[in-house]
Amino acid sequence: MPAWIAALSPDTVMVAIAGVGGVIALSLLIEAVRRLRDWQIRSGIAFLAIAAVVAGLGTAVALLAASLHTYSRLTAEQEAARAVFRELSPKRFELILVLKDEPARRYEIRGDEWQIDARVLKWKGLATTLGLDTLYRFERLAGRYADTAQEKTAPRTVHALSSGAGFDLWTLLKNQQRWLPLADALYGSAAYAPMGDGAQYAVNVSTTGLLLRPLNDAAKKALGGWK
Repeated sequence: MPAWIAALSPDTVMVAIAGVGGVIALSLLIEAVRRLRDWQIRSGIAFLAIAAVVAGLGTAVALLAASLHTYSRLTAEQEAARAVFRELSPKRFELILVLKDEPARRYEIRGDEWQIDARVLKWKGLATTLGLDTLYRFERLAGRYADTAQEKTAPRTVHALSSGAGFDLWTLLKNQQRWLPLADALYGSAAYAPMGDGAQYAVNVSTTGLLLRPLNDAAKKALGGWK
């Protein structure tokens, strides 16, 4: 496979395929109209049906591309986000989350610990041959209490990190594995760690899931006193 093709993102490849399909469908439609106008009814209907099929396939590929665009590519362990904490009051923190290539987001988190969740999609077979990398998408951010009894009664905070797309490739691959055996693994991954005033963490993603790494003394201190 040429290196320049392997370097393209999956959604870029799918957009290109959808575009070519659209051009082909339009050409077939024009030919169908010409034949119908010349009273070549049977062949005109045949071309019209083929155009509809090609257009439908192109639309499906475009929807897949839109869904893939909500995921990020993963080739090795890499830093995908950073989290910085500021204590507002006991068991109440402001979390500044900086996702890769996105502006900072601010959240209020209650509890002793914080947890971040992600979806991970690993390809196999033809998809791997085409050079598709493992994909991930952050899904949720939440606070946790160290004491399970308090977890049941104390105020909890949960924030969505992804609005997703109208069409979700994850759901399609999960529900149609028999007919679309492209995914080697579809799983969720979560990591959590204690919060602390001034603590900073790196959120790393690998093919095995999420990892939280302390970036300063405040985070190391919080981890050191973790029970």
